[in-house]
Amino acid sequence: MSIELILVLVLLAGAILMFMLGRPRADAVGLSMMVALPFTGVISAREAVSGFSNPNIILIAAMFVIGEGLARTGVAQRLGDWLVTRGGNQPARLVALLMLIVGALGSVMYSTGVVAIFIPVALRIARNAGMTPAQVLMPVSYAALISGMLTLVAAAPNLIVNYELTRTGAEGLDFLSLTPIGVPVLILGVLYMMIASRWLGSDAAPAESAGAKPRLGDWVTRYRLAERERRARVVPGSPAVGQSLAALGLTPDRGWRVIALERSPARGGCLIAPGDETELEAGDGILLDSVNPVGQAAARCAELGLEPLPLSGLYFTDRAQAIGMAEVMLPADSRLLGKTLTDAGVQLQRGLVAVGLRRGQAVLDAEARANATLKAGDTLLLVGAWAAIETLRGQDHDLITTNLPKELDEILPAAGQAPYAVLALAVTVGLMVSELLPAMHAALVGCLLMGVFRCIDLDSAYRAISLRTLVLIAGMLPFGMALERTGGIDLAADTLVGLLGSASPYLILATLFLMTLTLGLFVVPAATAVLMAPLAIALAAELGASPYPFAIIVALAASSAFMTPVVPANAMVGTLGGYRFGDYAKIGLPLVVLVLTLSLTLVPWLYPF
Repeated sequence: MSIELILVLVLLAGAILMFMLGRPRADAVGLSMMVALPFTGVISAREAVSGFSNPNIILIAAMFVIGEGLARTGVAQRLGDWLVTRGGNQPARLVALLMLIVGALGSVMYSTGVVAIFIPVALRIARNAGMTPAQVLMPVSYAALISGMLTLVAAAPNLIVNYELTRTGAEGLDFLSLTPIGVPVLILGVLYMMIASRWLGSDAAPAESAGAKPRLGDWVTRYRLAERERRARVVPGSPAVGQSLAALGLTPDRGWRVIALERSPARGGCLIAPGDETELEAGDGILLDSVNPVGQAAARCAELGLEPLPLSGLYFTDRAQAIGMAEVMLPADSRLLGKTLTDAGVQLQRGLVAVGLRRGQAVLDAEARANATLKAGDTLLLVGAWAAIETLRGQDHDLITTNLPKELDEILPAAGQAPYAVLALAVTVGLMVSELLPAMHAALVGCLLMGVFRCIDLDSAYRAISLRTLVLIAGMLPFGMALERTGGIDLAADTLVGLLGSASPYLILATLFLMTLTLGLFVVPAATAVLMAPLAIALAAELGASPYPFAIIVALAASSAFMTPVVPANAMVGTLGGYRFGDYAKIGLPLVVLVLTLSLTLVPWLYPF
């Protein structure tokens, strides 16, 4: 063993130790190795920073931008909203649908971004279905990890494995090389978590902090709004076509408040809190708040030729990207004092409707609300456009905004560009699958389309790129080169061959999987792949076998870190789900065994030795 190899191994051991301790953070470790490796004399300073010119680094950065475009335009959130409204309240079914959606989206986004988007969605599902956060958040993180097995660009370890294959002279993987393995793994994971999620959250859900923002659903419950939800559509030929809301009697003094009119973009788009003079058009969807009994409301809709639409039971929180709420208080000098809620509604800023009144902690019912005159300190619940709520916060002196919902933080800056974001994604994936362009070039085309279609601006694109991830990977990539030049890779491969002898190739694959998995308990997945991929390929060469099953098993194992909270996807849900380390081991270990078994079945079949 040469002195150069000893120096490289010392640095490698130091890096692994720092990863295990979590100090300094992972990107600082990568940067430190980038600086230290040239001092061994094995690689030059230019080679130490060559990782930044690696096409896979550019590809990873581009996929961060494309993922941000999907997030900013609400493609992901719309899928979540659909699940909230259509998923029902059967826990197993909700877990399955949630994991399938997360997995599908994660095939073109990195796991951390998908988890960040779906945490609020999962919490809404839990509240609506009477589940605990623990029962839905771990399925989200596990589905995000499994999504890394679906496509080449879904996880950094896949790209690192692909880089090592091409660097050693093998033909690289294509966009869908992992898909025939990843899809069965996702289905298996879904079936497993439909059962295993029942073992989570038997204790009470973690209490929210006293200062936590309310959600729209909390106000729907507190003000008993769900029972007042009405939805209808203006059918062609209806007597309501061309009539104003006032002429039709759809006004607050008659017990009706029109929250919004939904029209196609060509006809003006969604009109929130329209004025009484607004005329209805054929095809309009009407979102109504009505205190009238259900039968009376239905009869009135029939008289007007309005077609009833299914109710969500969530009031209008499924339109949270357009329709918001806010609690406001009347100060002592408000001009609204002494007025009824109906009278005060006329003086509210355009685009806002008062749908609730709270006096102290008591929420007034419909009759008391109709007769009450407003007093200083009363709290109104307003519904309307987010823009109107923002304007109210800054300009209105008659009302003091006291409470804003959590959903305000989730408003999409480019919601109207969602179809274009899907188009940009489809073009990117199409170019990758058809191999008309290299994956990196196709991803850059997708970034350009996201910008041209205004799905994302340059500042947001730069912020979306995780420099920590790029520095970590670029800093660790030279280790493969250094270990190869000093004979470290060959030494490790020879040692494994000596230990395993004439063992079955399946046992060797299982050993590689478990080695990668064990290292991944303490080291981030990208660094694990950097260290294990060269070893797997060298081991295949020693055995005279194809490098593909050995390299692919490493990629699959790097995305199978279900047993540890170290990986970002699991860490993000740990606190909200109230998980202990033992929860990851209890739920994750059986899933690891299942994934290993399935991988050992599919990988050699699809990629023979």
